[in-house]
Amino acid sequence: MTLAVVLGGGGVAGIAWEIGVIAGLAEVGVRLDGASRIVGTSAGSVVGASLAAGVRIEEMLDRQRSAHGSGGAATSAWRAPLTADADAWAEVLGTPGTRDEQLRRMGALARAADTVPEGPYVESMAAMVPGDWPRDVELRVTGVDAQTGAVRIWGRDSGVALAEAVAASCAVPGVFPLVTVDGRQYFDGGMASPTHADQADGCTEVLVVAPFTMSLVGPGTDAELEELGAAVRSAVIDPDAASLTAIGVDPMDPSTRGPAVEAGLRQGRAEAMRVGIALSL
Repeated sequence: MTLAVVLGGGGVAGIAWEIGVIAGLAEVGVRLDGASRIVGTSAGSVVGASLAAGVRIEEMLDRQRSAHGSGGAATSAWRAPLTADADAWAEVLGTPGTRDEQLRRMGALARAADTVPEGPYVESMAAMVPGDWPRDVELRVTGVDAQTGAVRIWGRDSGVALAEAVAASCAVPGVFPLVTVDGRQYFDGGMASPTHADQADGCTEVLVVAPFTMSLVGPGTDAELEELGAAVRSAVIDPDAASLTAIGVDPMDPSTRGPAVEAGLRQGRAEAMRVGIALSL
């Protein structure tokens, strides 16, 4: 058995909720720190980096419950509401075109946005993840090329610093700046897919933990899992009603952290038996 854990995007609330779910599963004996591969998109890249590095689940949970740790200096000093550029987002997503064309328009939106400078933003994200790529677990982090709209996958052999990859994966257009990697600018991988579950290719079992599973511009998580083939066993944990309420309408709001982590913890406990049976965990 080779297990892939796929962690999706979802802002500050998504980080907290995913950690809560992982901790809740672990409390009932379903531990994910033995996964062969972790795929992290946006918020999931932050959680995935810590999980892959072997950070204790209890420590991850304590950080979310703390009054601190809602983000680094850059993210806490400047944070526009996710809905601040609703009209611009609607124009990008409402204009017909291919997925790459829509993503290129999203890149143009990101270039024009007034956000915190790139340097402080990347430094802020670096404070949230372990120093380097893990050696014992394959970690894949997703981003989108702002000029071409192409999806980029980073790993330990990509020659890119982990902090840069995570910062790029989390760079929501219009909220955070584009991140320069190898001379090219990138933004949030969640804009192309909420989970990139297709990056679990080659694994025999897949667990998706994601606040959102419907894509803005292309196939969603269900379609990506179908691409892996009928022989692959999979399970998805997405928010139940209580978790949706905790995450709220603006998952970038730091005040969602506390409610989201506790809702995730309760849901993780409740989902443990189903997931454990489905995936032999």
